[in-house]
Amino acid sequence: MNGPLEWIAAIGTMIAAGLIAADLGRKATGWGFVLFCAVAITWIVSGVTSNAMPIAAMNTILLAINAWGVWQYLLSPRNRRKLEKLEELEEKAEHEVGG
Repeated sequence: MNGPLEWIAAIGTMIAAGLIAADLGRKATGWGFVLFCAVAITWIVSGVTSNAMPIAAMNTILLAINAWGVWQYLLSPRNRRKLEKLEELEEKAEHEVGG
């Protein structure tokens, strides 16, 4: 397990974690979860083709968790309305404090 597929998955995982940790807002966090989904699929393929079933099994579960994150941050209609309202309030707060 040291080929280009694993390097792509590892780098993608680090970028996704950085997006979420940076707390750049709900949309950026949602896209971090999208990237986590993509790299989870990459890790699953790598695990299955390399006979590393623990990696494949772990990333199957992580794929489901990260898909839930995509739903929560990007797709849920209820959460999208909350996001729009939060963005309005954020703009107002930034204007009030001069940010």
